[in-house]
Amino acid sequence: MVSIPRLVVAAATSSAGKTTIATGLMAALTRQGRAVAGFKVGPDFIDPGYHALATGRPGRNLDAVLTSPDAIPGLFLHGIAGPAPAELAIIEGVMGLFDGRLASDGEGSTAHIARLLAAPVLLVVDAAGSSRTAAAAALGLRGFDPRITIAGVVVNRIASPRHGAEIAREFDRAGLPVLGLVPRNAGVSAPSRHLGLVPADERRESVATIDAMADHLAAHVDLDAVRALAATAPPLEGAPWRPDEAVQPVAGSPLVAVLSGRAFTFRYAEVTELLMAAGCRVVEIDPLADVALPSDVAALYAGGGFPEVHAVELSANAALRADLAAAVADGLPTVAECAGQLYLGRHLDGHPMVGALPSSARMTPRLTLGYRVATAPSDTLVARAGDTVHGHEFHRTATDPASGTQPAWRWDDRNQGFSVSRNGRPILHSSYLHLHWAGHPQLAQRFAQAASGFAASWPMDPVAIHTPPIEVVEIQDCGAGSRPARPAAGVPDGIDLRHHGDRDLAPGLIDLAVNVLTPTPPAWLARAIEQHTAPLGSYPDVRPARAAIAARHGVDPAMVLPTSGGAEAFTLVARALPMAHPMVAHPQFTEPEAALRAAGAAVQRWLLPVSAGSGTPALLDLPAWADALFVGNPTNPTGWLHRRDDLLAAGEGRTLVVDEAFMDATDEAESLIAPDMTGRLVLRSLSKTWGLAGLRVGYAIGDPTLIAAMEAIQPPWSVSSPAIAAMIATASPTAVAEAAAHAATVRERRERFIADLTSAAFGVVPSAAPFVLIDTRSCGSGSIRTALAAQGFAVRRGESFPGLGPTWIRVRVPDRWDDFIAALVRVRDERGGLSGG
Repeated sequence: MVSIPRLVVAAATSSAGKTTIATGLMAALTRQGRAVAGFKVGPDFIDPGYHALATGRPGRNLDAVLTSPDAIPGLFLHGIAGPAPAELAIIEGVMGLFDGRLASDGEGSTAHIARLLAAPVLLVVDAAGSSRTAAAAALGLRGFDPRITIAGVVVNRIASPRHGAEIAREFDRAGLPVLGLVPRNAGVSAPSRHLGLVPADERRESVATIDAMADHLAAHVDLDAVRALAATAPPLEGAPWRPDEAVQPVAGSPLVAVLSGRAFTFRYAEVTELLMAAGCRVVEIDPLADVALPSDVAALYAGGGFPEVHAVELSANAALRADLAAAVADGLPTVAECAGQLYLGRHLDGHPMVGALPSSARMTPRLTLGYRVATAPSDTLVARAGDTVHGHEFHRTATDPASGTQPAWRWDDRNQGFSVSRNGRPILHSSYLHLHWAGHPQLAQRFAQAASGFAASWPMDPVAIHTPPIEVVEIQDCGAGSRPARPAAGVPDGIDLRHHGDRDLAPGLIDLAVNVLTPTPPAWLARAIEQHTAPLGSYPDVRPARAAIAARHGVDPAMVLPTSGGAEAFTLVARALPMAHPMVAHPQFTEPEAALRAAGAAVQRWLLPVSAGSGTPALLDLPAWADALFVGNPTNPTGWLHRRDDLLAAGEGRTLVVDEAFMDATDEAESLIAPDMTGRLVLRSLSKTWGLAGLRVGYAIGDPTLIAAMEAIQPPWSVSSPAIAAMIATASPTAVAEAAAHAATVRERRERFIADLTSAAFGVVPSAAPFVLIDTRSCGSGSIRTALAAQGFAVRRGESFPGLGPTWIRVRVPDRWDDFIAALVRVRDERGGLSGG
């Protein structure tokens, strides 16, 4: 029996402030000189990082699913015991008090852990948006399960002392002590990211944040009452978990490298403890700073984190990437979980990575989350065939392929991850599954034994790994003290971002690949350009064009920047705007991403689903850490037209850059151009509607601060005098009316074109633009561009757009299309595609 004061900090829902209250209490009590141990219910890696900063000792997880209910008291007592005995434990809950594994009667919930530890519950009541009702909901929780004891409350986010007193009065009537009334204070909360809070290791201001939490809680919570409540916990039965009893020592004291630093912050403390108990030495390697593995490394553990946020820096560390790739090729035993799998693949969001796995990864809108019961389909580095483990999956990325010829695990009737062998011996185990090795110590044992065997056999003759051929990633030579070069912008992830429709043309072909709607400007426009162009011996003056464009759109001239086409505008945006983590919604025109990559930005892709017959997908659940969003509207190549309000919602809290190159060919009511454009930019091109691609005519409209930043780095006189004349002429009311009439004509043709394509059994994405995206899978697999060229037509390839494959083609809406559809049908008939699906 062990007597240890303890309490569980819980709430009715997520986002009620559990992390702020729990971490603030840990820090405030530690500041008083008390030895406090912090714990987190469930699999979350992030909160324990804040706990560690607050207490000065490792943050630990208590997860009855990943380990077992019987293991929880021992793991808790183990955390209490070291590195020095604690005198008080605070356990932060997860989600709502009774929310646990689905279809399991609350297994792994905060309430479940509170029962297993016989710990009283301190309930965090979120007062935002209510008063007495918040008390009523909390009192309802008290009666839900008599096996737990809700012994006190802290009311969080009160708007005023009167507001707090109103709620506290109801708890007083019910006999439930109120230990604190905590006012709203945005300065003491931890920021969120697409998977939860931002890890403490990634926040340079984390220590200051913890200090602010401690100050805030000490000022508004009765800390003596908190300690008294914790002291009501009865003695706990059981003995501390001991890693040296869970594994056996291996020979040779092999050195295990563990990835760490800001990109790799997720690792259960027990992983390291088990490896050390097995006789391994453990060294941390930061892939953002270290350029080589230790010479005597015998194994590698690559855990979780956010490598997608640090993709540029990880890719730029070419020396370490090369060293890791060579080490794995030499047979270095390697375990990778989630982020580690992304890093060991070929590419991450187009940025070259280690290349030890035959896979590439990308950000997606879909959150994959939940416990998994996984089985090893064959002997692997860490498991024997038939072994079953409980793990947790938590990510918004996807790898292609999802598994290798030898998968690491199998769950939900699907192969998952990669098991790589060398000479018939497993050497690399990689998957999205996070595993708590204290629940499955045999994993640590097998890994340590592999490390011992590798150390004993070093040096080894290089032998090819038994995996599919791996793409060779060019590594720049980085001498001592030199900085690795940034990855090239041109061909990330095998996609040529600089490929445009003009490269799909060939002499003699009918051009449906380029989206310039007329080969030459109208006669009146050509005359206007000729008549009003300033003498070419004079330097160009863009001020008249700026004024004309401002008048055309009803904005202040300070919001307008004429540019040498859209390409220059994208380059100026990429180089002038302060963006740490820009996100590009794909599929879309690739020039924005190419410009961002060329400027060294850590570009993230947000891939929207594309399917024939489906309308414009919503831009929902974008990660909060993306500080800039790039969207096409209407989008090239899909023709999607996002509603103005949807774009404004998606851009809230970040810089929003919208490519409206085709907006004058559709419904301008959805344009984001307005007198107030704080935090956003719209880029326009005059090439498409007016046949001016060779003149390079475009402009940006938006936030005057952003426009000024772009203008500050724009080369002098980049916009020519003829382009200035074209801008003035096309901004006239007559020209605007002509463009609108042309858009109406194109709209009518497009609807008939789509109807005829659909009648011919070709899938088409509904479009609001002067082009359509056609799914040619009915013609069989692979691209049909060559076959269409043989029929006399040039079309825009789909595979150069992230998110699309070679069966997609983009086609400009032609004046007449009977011959084109007939050519499509002939190609399909020749390839025998339709009957096969």
